[in-house]
Amino acid sequence: MFLEVFKAWLSTYGYLALFGSLMFGIVGLPIPDETLLALSGYLVFKGQLSFLPTVLTSFLGSITGISLSYVIGRTGGYRVLHKYGARFHITDEKVVMVEGWFERVGKWMLMIGYFIPGVRHLMALVAGSSKMRYPVFAGFAYAGGIIWSLTFILLGYYLGDSWAEIERHRLVLAFGSASILCAILIIWYVRSKSAKSRIESP
Repeated sequence: MFLEVFKAWLSTYGYLALFGSLMFGIVGLPIPDETLLALSGYLVFKGQLSFLPTVLTSFLGSITGISLSYVIGRTGGYRVLHKYGARFHITDEKVVMVEGWFERVGKWMLMIGYFIPGVRHLMALVAGSSKMRYPVFAGFAYAGGIIWSLTFILLGYYLGDSWAEIERHRLVLAFGSASILCAILIIWYVRSKSAKSRIESP
């Protein structure tokens, strides 16, 4: 039922509905973002939406939402989280968990976190609360936004009429995509360290 409502909404209002849904979903409203992106890819497959505008709208919606979360964290910090977090299912335990991930992974968490349901909006709030500089935040968070958007739009497009399978396997797909991204980041990090060592060696 929920998916049918979104399908009708996207078919009627198109890119505006996609932008608004992703923006509010990343801020914290209970919207199945990956499924929405896959549905958008399916509508591209059916010819009801165009590929490039769909990708651009999804990207803009995601970075607008995550930027709002960053601003909330930057200006209100933990006071906002403690006062209003429960309304968006943000518990102190979740905040502590994401803080721990940030300590271990650092700014790369802004890219990886997109692929972990329930963490997207928290990572931006924590980044803002920790006073991370905006250029650093934007560089990693916005890169993650385009990778995340493209991943699920393309999945919906190539699955075609079977796109709804993403709803049943959404968590598997999300963690699988996150694992692939982590592997790419690890390979890049190891190679960059090796290159740096060669340069510094006499």
